[in-house]
Amino acid sequence: MSYDVVVAGGSVAGLFCAREIAARGHSVLVIEEDFEIGTPEHCGGLVSASGLEELGIIPSGKTFDSQIVRAEISSPNGKKITIDAKKQNVAVINRRELDKQIAHQAQKNGAEIRVKTSFKEIRENKAITTSGEIDFKILVDARGASALVQKDRTGILQSAQYEIYADWIEKGKVEVNLDAEKYPGFFSWIIPSCGGTGKVGVAGRSINAMQALEKFLEQKGKCSIIRKVFAPVWVNGPIENFVSKNIVTVGDAAGQSKPTTAGGIYSCGIGGIYAGRAISKFLETKRQDDLESYQKAWVEKFGKEFERQLFARKMLERLDNRSIDAIFDSLTPEMIADMSNNDDFDFHTSAIIKMLGLKGSLKVAQTIFGAEIRKLLG
Repeated sequence: MSYDVVVAGGSVAGLFCAREIAARGHSVLVIEEDFEIGTPEHCGGLVSASGLEELGIIPSGKTFDSQIVRAEISSPNGKKITIDAKKQNVAVINRRELDKQIAHQAQKNGAEIRVKTSFKEIRENKAITTSGEIDFKILVDARGASALVQKDRTGILQSAQYEIYADWIEKGKVEVNLDAEKYPGFFSWIIPSCGGTGKVGVAGRSINAMQALEKFLEQKGKCSIIRKVFAPVWVNGPIENFVSKNIVTVGDAAGQSKPTTAGGIYSCGIGGIYAGRAISKFLETKRQDDLESYQKAWVEKFGKEFERQLFARKMLERLDNRSIDAIFDSLTPEMIADMSNNDDFDFHTSAIIKMLGLKGSLKVAQTIFGAEIRKLLG
């Protein structure tokens, strides 16, 4: 069998890519190793309404879980700040249903999707899969962060996320807990879904994520676990080349998830869309620069923001608990109000960057970071 494009991986980026290619009349096959699209559900599902609109998604009743109205960020010593998140217009999306919705769009455009099929290797423009050989003109690698594990382990953090039911989950409130000893380089989180359910997770450098999450849940109180997901997350930003001859990499596999939070519905989704359009153009013109226009477009849109987030990540990984507590102690009500007016819904990162740049905490920040903070603020 032969297709213009084979997409290895049926998550957000791969499905958006297939949607765009099929819409332009080219044959495309998506292969997904799991038994259904949307399984397992790796991410927390936070995305802005404007982001969904740009991706061409109007959430269905099944896809939309809840609206976020505030975010509570805790320091290691227990001090909390609450950020009003209404301005950011952030929704919690059911990722299983979102993936299925995008898959339906792709299929409606003419894409084929084959589940329970694993990609193994490439051999002379043939994709070797568990279902046989498939000829292609372009292969899209959308296999997620696991595709990067062998390339650069320093960019991989282990994460654990449980979907649970608990009476201590508050509707409309995201919780982020910073603790450099328990979750070095990252944090724990609680994201409410609907009906008392939510996603609770942790990630960190060189930790046993499952043990860290179990301890966190013990401290929070009773809960019923619905499902468990363990997955690597990538935090080192985009890879050097999205395109190599006729191989195109998208989404988490291209490092398009955010360095600060590893979230990527929007940035990875846009990557898939840009790739799909560039691939379609290449299939018409056979010009390599048309294919490579995908990376140029993505970097133009996200490059500066990702550089900023990589600086923020470098700083966050250097913070010890004493430094985090000192920054929290320097906050005033006016500073917190200013954070609430930020359009960026990466609550903890935006807050800390604001803290580092606001009068009253800048002295603390400069003591900790020296020249690095001056470069970020400049």
